[in-house]
Amino acid sequence: MKIGFIGIGIMGLPMARHLKKTGHSISIYNRTFDKIKDLGNEFELCKTLKEVVVEKDIIFSIVGYPSEVESCLLEAFNHAKPHTVFVDMTTSSPKLAATLANQAKTHGFIVMDAPVTGGDIGAKNGTLSMMVGGDASTFEHIKPLLETMTSKITYMGEAGAGQHAKLANQICIAANLMGVAEALTFAKDHHLDQNAMLQVISAGSAASWQAIHNGPKMIHHDYAPGFFVKHFLKDLTLALDEMVTPLPLLKQAHALYTWLSESQSDSGTQALIEYYLSIS
Repeated sequence: MKIGFIGIGIMGLPMARHLKKTGHSISIYNRTFDKIKDLGNEFELCKTLKEVVVEKDIIFSIVGYPSEVESCLLEAFNHAKPHTVFVDMTTSSPKLAATLANQAKTHGFIVMDAPVTGGDIGAKNGTLSMMVGGDASTFEHIKPLLETMTSKITYMGEAGAGQHAKLANQICIAANLMGVAEALTFAKDHHLDQNAMLQVISAGSAASWQAIHNGPKMIHHDYAPGFFVKHFLKDLTLALDEMVTPLPLLKQAHALYTWLSESQSDSGTQALIEYYLSIS
């Protein structure tokens, strides 16, 4: 099987490396070629989108924004062979996912939306959680490949359902990040040791992935990105666009990350603590 992989970044590179363990031929493409030029001993390098798509059986992609997903796949449709399966793992618009899936059918292709959660740590360890939308039989066909990159895969339904699931996940993450930041701020205001407080949180019913992994980074002002503020704000904006029932936490999180993006766009989501430091 010939596989193409588009988007070799913080998430894409470790995911492509896990996929390579299947023994299939893996070609990679990144918009900025300099970022992959030293990976020729691991993968077949492609300088154009056409190169990574032509004669491939499956194309994986994980890029930044819905506009990039759309332009990337629409161009790829011009070069792919019949029956090619496209698996887009970008967190993107559910409406766009459904539209691209329908457009793909007219060309004889299949598009699956398969966003992931777990950040750079999950990508490196192969412990990402993936939620998939699209054709059910295609999902079963490609599932063994997906399992090389993830520890949990959930089929959510028709095209766009994977994206709706990811946005629901991001709302939960936003609430967790706000909760950890506010708990640490409250502890600091009352002269408690923040590291000790985090131990309490992480060992009890308030424990969460965000508390365990991003809590220490908040305390030490380590804002190296596992997941960019700018991408998280994109996700929250997409969730707002899809909101039916009013969701106060989502609205508040979107406001806070809009504020944070003005100065910390390329920082990790844990930089949210800066908002509370700014008003304390």
